[in-house]
Amino acid sequence: MLELRSVEVRYGAAVALRDVSLRIDPGELVCVVGPNGAGKSTLINVIAGIHRAASGTITLGSRDVTHLPACRFCAEGVAIVPEGRRLFTTMTVRENLELGSYRSGARGQRGASSLKRVASMFRPMSDWFDRPAGALSGGQQQMVAIARALMSRPRLLLLDEPSLGLAPVIVLEMFDIIKRVNAEGVSVLLVEQNVAMALDIAARAYVLEQGCIVATGTPEALLREPHIRRAYLGADAGADGTAGAK
Repeated sequence: MLELRSVEVRYGAAVALRDVSLRIDPGELVCVVGPNGAGKSTLINVIAGIHRAASGTITLGSRDVTHLPACRFCAEGVAIVPEGRRLFTTMTVRENLELGSYRSGARGQRGASSLKRVASMFRPMSDWFDRPAGALSGGQQQMVAIARALMSRPRLLLLDEPSLGLAPVIVLEMFDIIKRVNAEGVSVLLVEQNVAMALDIAARAYVLEQGCIVATGTPEALLREPHIRRAYLGADAGADGTAGAK
């Protein structure tokens, strides 16, 4: 469904991503983990068409989209939930959601159908439709951000740090939502610093460090790697990702 081959991204002379290759199969949930500054958000933005790759190729299905204009990625079935949500805070929840279906072919009757669909997925949301998005809690805003992305009926959903700044109980709810979205057939690429929870729901994972993919595999395989456990789960984490005895 998605494949990156030897992608390099630069900010001027600085290399943000170097020789990055990854794939996501149809209906698969894949996570990317790594420390701050590793290039995770840059990776998400390249796949969304926001940043251009300096070299390498990006394909969606059988189509090369490496040089596709950023405004065309949504029409190709890609939706992004950016870090920090980036809602239009003075606009109502309904208006934010309607913007998610703005691309050609998703408005009108189909847009109304998408609104009904996301309201059923996020059951409390219909009660917020007429409230300014900025008046919601952080967890509620994150739900709106995910729902807005789903309004375009994407085949690939990109999530950039969806649990950032949320209370633990809300984080659990957020990951449950992500699993439900994936269960409906949407492929998901999840960038997340909550490594234990990301690995718990992902089919496969990539570890990104200093702009390079340094490890990839199933969560079970990665959790058997001492370096991964020490760096991301604590020195005392067991092979299953749980904390060991001190």
